[in-house]
Amino acid sequence: MDIRDLLLKDVMIMDLTATDKAGAIAEMVARYAEAGVITDAALYQRDILHRESESTTGIGDGIAMPHAKDAAVTRATVLFAKSAAGVDFDALDGQPVHLFFMIAAPEGANNTHLAALAALSSLLIDPALVAKLREAQTPDEVVQLFADAQAAKDAKDAAESTAAATPPTDTPATARPFVVAVTACPTGIAHTYMAEAALKEAAEKMGVDIKVETNGSEGVKHKLSAAEIAAATGVIIAADKKVDMPRFDGKHLLNRPVIDGIKQPEALIEVTLAQSAPVFHADGAATTAAEPDQKGLWNRVYQDLMNGVSNMLPFVVGGGIIMALSFIFENAFGAHSMAFTFTNNLGNYAFSFLVPVLAAYIAVSIGDRPALMPGFVGGYMATVASASVVHAQNPAGFIGGLAAGFIAGWLIIGLKHLLAGMPHSLDGLKTILVYPVLGLAAMGLIMFFAVNPIFAALNGALISFLEGMGTGNAILVGVILAAMMSIDMGGPFNKAAYTFAIGIYQASNFTDGRWMAAVMIGGMIPPLAIAIASTFFPTKFTQTERNSGLSNYVLGLTFITEGAIPFAATDPVHIIGSSVIGSAIAGGLTQVFGVNVPAPHGGIVALALTDQKLGFIVSLLVGAIIAGVLLGVWRPVAKDNA
Repeated sequence: MDIRDLLLKDVMIMDLTATDKAGAIAEMVARYAEAGVITDAALYQRDILHRESESTTGIGDGIAMPHAKDAAVTRATVLFAKSAAGVDFDALDGQPVHLFFMIAAPEGANNTHLAALAALSSLLIDPALVAKLREAQTPDEVVQLFADAQAAKDAKDAAESTAAATPPTDTPATARPFVVAVTACPTGIAHTYMAEAALKEAAEKMGVDIKVETNGSEGVKHKLSAAEIAAATGVIIAADKKVDMPRFDGKHLLNRPVIDGIKQPEALIEVTLAQSAPVFHADGAATTAAEPDQKGLWNRVYQDLMNGVSNMLPFVVGGGIIMALSFIFENAFGAHSMAFTFTNNLGNYAFSFLVPVLAAYIAVSIGDRPALMPGFVGGYMATVASASVVHAQNPAGFIGGLAAGFIAGWLIIGLKHLLAGMPHSLDGLKTILVYPVLGLAAMGLIMFFAVNPIFAALNGALISFLEGMGTGNAILVGVILAAMMSIDMGGPFNKAAYTFAIGIYQASNFTDGRWMAAVMIGGMIPPLAIAIASTFFPTKFTQTERNSGLSNYVLGLTFITEGAIPFAATDPVHIIGSSVIGSAIAGGLTQVFGVNVPAPHGGIVALALTDQKLGFIVSLLVGAIIAGVLLGVWRPVAKDNA
């Protein structure tokens, strides 16, 4: 595919009018919708915002590359937009963004599309091309600049291939240093290939040979061989997702975010050549690290917990919606109908895996693949009331499952240290035999004699406390949980509140949905508040913000709190402050009215499942209106309207 097939002239914006991040995203998404590149603007914008919440795509030097791959995209396209004034896009260097490349990839994008997107991304490393793009005045100029850059790159790649096919004449004493690298980003569309291009360009300038493996949307490309890894001075991992690590055992390995591969390639190569990076050991043994761990304890715990929660969520959402359907079928056809029986059982099957999957993937985040099985079994044991030396009436439940995940992960880390002295000839036996047997045996003993008795008692006490909680205390808990949903809109506070509600819901055999009501309605408030404020207080928002605000009606009603993130990023005090107040009031009202939502997701759809429909509606409307009015009154008039 010619790169010009991606750069459609009729979607280019040569004079972007937005002045902030939310507005810029909304303006570009609207152009895509007008051109028919996307069929569902709300879905595509949601996925763009989700990618931004992971890390900004403002890579610095005046460039941003927001991107998403989903079912709303009809064809692979790159929207070029240029802002003369610049937009505060939370770029890594803190500078305004002038050039935007919004990448839209279809959910089933083929390798041709993905290769073209990768090629386009890699071209943006060239500062000369970027400078020319900033001066371009027409879409035709933009297309021609990329065509010329691609032709030059193709010629260079062809010359490199010819040189690589020629036997080297250097003697070992004069051979150039050689390093290997792996680049990867969560979406696998842009940053993966930009980091590859930056590392290769820096290596060429430094007189270093390098081979870069990419783990992108089209799979692993340029896979490193065992011989290449063995011959390398060191290894650079520039990645924001897990890559195959055991093969680098015994090598000096520098592990950095993918953005460092783009912005600091020379520094990464210098550290690797000096062999001052830690020596990586696949068995988890101590390294000769020359650098301190850059992640604090809380960040590591949060990352491990989120790995479990993110892998659990498909079971929560899928099982929750199917179970919600079962209640609708029960009301329509009766409790003995096939429709109810099938959907209710299917939802329960999915829910039965919540705790085991949560524990398993917390363990994997800590101890890698060998920790999967003991984590899964430990999580399962936490759900069985009799799986304990004390035959408690209650299982260890969700909290016990959390403990099981962390214990299993660190148990495998301990076994790796303990067995570090085994002969290398027996390494194959570790993952096949030793870790599974010792890990399972140790995990079973820990769960049976320690975790289950302790957490079964705690779980029972918590359930009894919540069941006997007076109205005043219930309101307070509802206020706190709902407010937490708005504090960081998808961050640690939000996830902690949601995880707590899921835990109580699971411990009650999926019947106690009081706290689900509080967190669900609390999470719906921020986008609804923005939608209401932008509608009834239009002078407080720019035109692009008002356009984007409309989509927040849909996002809010479907319990997608992240729709508020772009607004909160540019105006955190007013957006978060108003949202927290509205959510807290709504959460308290859910407990006043006794709203019980027997499903962990769904937003307004959950209204069909609760017997307190009026309480649900009143709680949501009161919280959203209060937050929206507060935001509309409190927020200053937008500069464009002053």
